[in-house]
Amino acid sequence: MAEVDKVQEVEQLLEKMRPALKEHHGELRLLEVKDDVVYLSFEGGCSSCPVVDISLKNLVDTVIKGNLKWVKRVEITQQKYNISQFA
Repeated sequence: MAEVDKVQEVEQLLEKMRPALKEHHGELRLLEVKDDVVYLSFEGGCSSCPVVDISLKNLVDTVIKGNLKWVKRVEITQQKYNISQFA
């Protein structure tokens, strides 16, 4: 399967998850699909939420790998705020 097709499949799944994240001012962005690994980033309200680290990452991983059998791994980054920039 071509990478372009894999990106489309992942985006279709993310579109189903995004409404719940947007209720909390969050976003889940697809960064890349490479060698059957999906790279995502939590952004917005999700970037500072402690729940993201455990439950939400596990849920996203399970949904993607459970629906897309070609996915070997899901890597999710989370932007952290640098509080020194506000001092």
